[in-house]
Amino acid sequence: QVQVVESGGGLVQAGGSLRLSCAASGRTGSRYAMGWFRQRPGRDRQFIAGITWTGGTTNYASAVEGRFAISRGNDRNTAYLQMNSLTPEDTAVYFCAVSLYGPADVVERGDPKGCDYWGQGTQVTVSS
Repeated sequence: QVQVVESGGGLVQAGGSLRLSCAASGRTGSRYAMGWFRQRPGRDRQFIAGITWTGGTTNYASAVEGRFAISRGNDRNTAYLQMNSLTPEDTAVYFCAVSLYGPADVVERGDPKGCDYWGQGTQVTVSS
């Protein structure tokens, strides 16, 4: 079993920044991709960013490209999402996910079906 835990959400004013963290533990095996998704009330879960095991390849949704940055820690079991220039439209629950068997689905296509394990989410609220 794999555990995924997000942290770092909170309330921020428009134009501000937040950094989300995600820690994966347990039977992660090796060379897994990680991704960030978000979900607003009444909407489907939306791909935000994905990163490969080495961190050498990243991909972003057009809505956040240039404002958000995904990275992995040196131990490869953590992922971060640096969010800058936040707007109220970024308000959502943010989920981290681990992909053991479908990394290309997540990183290249942003497909949540490629994710094998999910965290419980962290709320990000941006006030205007």
